[in-house]
Amino acid sequence: MKDFQYLFSAQQVVFGPGSLSKIAEVTEQFHLKRMMLFTTKGFRTRGYVDSIENMLGERLVVAYDQVQPHVQDFQVREALAIAEEQQIDAVIGLGGGSAVGIAKAISLALEEKRTGSPAKAAFPTEQPLIPVIAIPTTYAGSEMTPVYGITHEQGTIKRKITVKDVKITPKLTIYDPELTLELPQGVTAGSGINAFAHCIEALYSITKNPLSTAAALGGIRSIGQSLVQCVVDGRSLAARTEMLNGSFLAGVALSNVDMGLHHGICHVLGGSAGVSHGDANSIMLSHVMRFNLDVTANELALAAEAMGISTVGMSAEEAGAASADRVAEWVKQMNLPSRLRDVGVDKTDIPHLAKVAFESRTVRNNPKRIENVEQLEQLLQAAW
Repeated sequence: MKDFQYLFSAQQVVFGPGSLSKIAEVTEQFHLKRMMLFTTKGFRTRGYVDSIENMLGERLVVAYDQVQPHVQDFQVREALAIAEEQQIDAVIGLGGGSAVGIAKAISLALEEKRTGSPAKAAFPTEQPLIPVIAIPTTYAGSEMTPVYGITHEQGTIKRKITVKDVKITPKLTIYDPELTLELPQGVTAGSGINAFAHCIEALYSITKNPLSTAAALGGIRSIGQSLVQCVVDGRSLAARTEMLNGSFLAGVALSNVDMGLHHGICHVLGGSAGVSHGDANSIMLSHVMRFNLDVTANELALAAEAMGISTVGMSAEEAGAASADRVAEWVKQMNLPSRLRDVGVDKTDIPHLAKVAFESRTVRNNPKRIENVEQLEQLLQAAW
């Protein structure tokens, strides 16, 4: 057992079918008076925004329902101006990682505006001035983490910058599997693979700890049992509940460890090449697992067992390779893209993408040392 550190965040989690109906009750204890909701037009159309407005009444003063993928910098500026004008005291993210992400971004930015000082936590247990409430409707996992990314655009160049701070970990997360019953197959599959990737990277993270390992293996089991079923039969509440449980465990696993090459390169593909996060995960995960296999075989062998793969008579390397093969099979079963060319990445852009990825702190946190840009070029070429 190696030495480790773990920081426990002050979070409340409400999990179960119908949990959204408890939002007024559970937010009352925070004494919040002026909340701002971040979501997409789809949730307005499906009536969820109206439901939340009815339940919270005058305490929900504004709903920003135009959230775009990858948390765009211009939307952060636009939403911040509204939040300042409305004197917001809490933010709610309803939807996937982008809705929760922009809520986190506004939480920090609004605190800085009001205090005139950097909002970054001075000590590990410092609490936010503007708490974040998360209502996830995909399996992205950001509802449990102290991380978000903003896509910054300078001329024709886009780059996704990751921010990490304990203060932006949501204080309340409401998991309602009923909100995922209408999740499209593609989003179910893509965000589900993303959750699975959180588990894999947490399992062999350079900062792993006993809790992250236990949560990662539990998440792998739940996701392995339910993800494909959710894609085949999205109206199965039992499968959706098991999958959301796996997503929760993936978020717990992710929340206190450093991610590595896989998520670093997926952020580059999203921020610099416009690839959706789900598609980037589906394409890159099995490739990165194989890339890391020579130094992560023992951990990936545990993943294979948690996935239900019979590893009797296999070496750790063989079992780890089988886990990567199983991920590739899932991608094929769920009709997700498996090559970068399928999502519009130009082969001539690979050297630039590799260079941006090589500069990423997340990529540098990989358990297998990234020595040079050429390694990343080769990885992206293999995925192209």
